[in-house]
Amino acid sequence: MSFFSHHDLHQFLALYGYWAIAFLVALESMGIPLPGETILIIAAGYVGTHGGNLGLIILSAASGAIVGDNIGYLVGRKLGARFLKTYGSKIGLTLGRIKLGQYLFMRYGTSVVFIGRFIAVLRVLAAFLAGANQMAWPRFLAANAAGAIVWASLVGTGAYTFGHEFHQIRGPIGIATAAAATAALIWIALYIRRHEAEMQQAAEKALPDPID
Repeated sequence: MSFFSHHDLHQFLALYGYWAIAFLVALESMGIPLPGETILIIAAGYVGTHGGNLGLIILSAASGAIVGDNIGYLVGRKLGARFLKTYGSKIGLTLGRIKLGQYLFMRYGTSVVFIGRFIAVLRVLAAFLAGANQMAWPRFLAANAAGAIVWASLVGTGAYTFGHEFHQIRGPIGIATAAAATAALIWIALYIRRHEAEMQQAAEKALPDPID
């Protein structure tokens, strides 16, 4: 984020150590746009050149991601779902479309939560959306924990191995990933728009009870 310089993050990391990593990653995972991934890269790159415990850095980032995502999920489940039911019609989200969202998360939520950990925008939204769409918590927790551990391990190991150069590598990778994710979301939106009626029928068949 532009309001956090690398110097600020270095100082924060020096003051609070592993807790700084867990804290920023958790806040980012709760939906607050903070540089959680950046502080993981800085910390792992530092121990790669100065020595330190990479395992604890990965553990701190993964733990922060799991805790933050679960808080985001609970907020989405308690407040997001209520908001959609109360005000959704004002923005075109009928009860049928809300149920369709729940149906899509029932079928594909595991992939959304896992892959979302690797995409900047989805990283701060996936947990909230999973909660708002009533994704079953055990499925969410399993996908979330797997995504957090793989993400922290890959990013942490990459920064540890390549050091400062990882920032240059991560930038183009992040842009390419974001572009691919955007293209996929557009395709999904167009597909749903064309097949909305039949998909709503499938959602109604799979979820016949009224929306909670």
